[in-house]
Amino acid sequence: MPLLLVLLFLVCHGVVLALGAGPAGVGSFVFLVAAPLLAGAACLWRARRGRAALDWYAIALSMLLWAGGMAFNLVDALGAGRADLTPRISLLLYVLYAVPLVFILARARHERLSISLIDAAMAALLGVLFFAHTLHFSARIDVDASAMSSMRYMFDIQNLCIAVFALVRWLATDTAQRRGFFRVLALYATAYLLVASYINHFASEDAFGTYSDLLIDLPFLLLAVLALRQTAPSPVVPSPRLSRLVQAGGPMILPLLLLVVGTLVVDHARPLAVTGFVVATLGFGLRSTLLQISLLERQAALDELARKDALTGVANRRQFDTVLQAEWNRMRRSGAGLGLLLVDIDHFKAFNDAHGHPAGDRCLQAVAAGLQANVRRAGDCLARYGGEEFAVVVADATLEDTVSLAETLRGAMETLVLPEGAITISIGASFQHSSALVDIETLLAEADAALYAAKHAGRNRVAVRATQAAQLDTDAVP
Repeated sequence: MPLLLVLLFLVCHGVVLALGAGPAGVGSFVFLVAAPLLAGAACLWRARRGRAALDWYAIALSMLLWAGGMAFNLVDALGAGRADLTPRISLLLYVLYAVPLVFILARARHERLSISLIDAAMAALLGVLFFAHTLHFSARIDVDASAMSSMRYMFDIQNLCIAVFALVRWLATDTAQRRGFFRVLALYATAYLLVASYINHFASEDAFGTYSDLLIDLPFLLLAVLALRQTAPSPVVPSPRLSRLVQAGGPMILPLLLLVVGTLVVDHARPLAVTGFVVATLGFGLRSTLLQISLLERQAALDELARKDALTGVANRRQFDTVLQAEWNRMRRSGAGLGLLLVDIDHFKAFNDAHGHPAGDRCLQAVAAGLQANVRRAGDCLARYGGEEFAVVVADATLEDTVSLAETLRGAMETLVLPEGAITISIGASFQHSSALVDIETLLAEADAALYAAKHAGRNRVAVRATQAAQLDTDAVP
């Protein structure tokens, strides 16, 4: 269906040209304004349906700017009675048309709003600098034969940069949504480059209202068709190294272009050129700083996740091992005692079978919260040891401290009532003093043996094994 509409659009435009485009080519101007508007509307439709919404909105804005430039061309043509002149406002809009495209091509995915605003400011200033340079040549057309040629080559370079950058992003992007977007942008930008080059270099003497106008429709109609089509994901997977390289190097595009264009305009627009240099330097520096802060925050969040159990929010087994080793080393240096508790939820398998795994997860979360609320000393560490087992490192403690904490935890769980009913826990406690130093494995083995004894003795109780100069085996029964 979109292809039929494209053919109908071109046929209607051709008929208008064949019958006469009207005064100053008005009939053809209508189609030249309508083509980018149709492409923009298709991009807006795609933005509402896809995940890369900002990207599609940016192209739609570019289409609106280009259509605005052509609309002012139409108004000027009607006023002057001729269609071979381009007013300054149209020239400005044709230059600004590239700003949203460059912004999207330079932007990495999942950027902070503050970073995106910096990029947008640099892209807007780039458009202003480019316009100033274009205006310099347009003002010299009547006195300098090479001015028009220079201006055409400038637009060629602009279009070529957009097409090349879009092609690179297409080949290097590793997400399906953005890869599909850059594919569309690359195809459109290549078509626009070819058509604009032909019009500027081989049909520049033709005023609007000739059959060359049909070529101008083509890139916009191609974009509309591509935006309306839902393409299947590409089976080609980009090189991870290339993807990372392009994503890391993309933010350099805007500052570099600002420096290059600023150098071009330094002779005839020095204040703007200096502004470009300053914004390029400060913008890139501020952007890098914000990006570094974002990376540090993400790293801190990942480190936090690496230490925590995803379900219960308490320390995981890796963090438990780290803390236990650290407290063991501190005990050897300071001569303090070290306690260890292994906690097991009584009859948890039966609870899971009776109420289902979601209820079992809620039970684990409630038990973890109840235990954490009672493990209050700064040096103590509660961790999920595995399955329905938890462990508590009781740092810088005595045997009495360890047993007291175990009884506190057992009592707290005894009063905990879930929607499915009450639960209880069994605790195995072990303790070691530096005067009876053996190793961490022995401390763990003693706590595990005590937990087995507590469960064997009827559950909902604390069993203690203490490794000292003389070993002590005792059971604490509620």
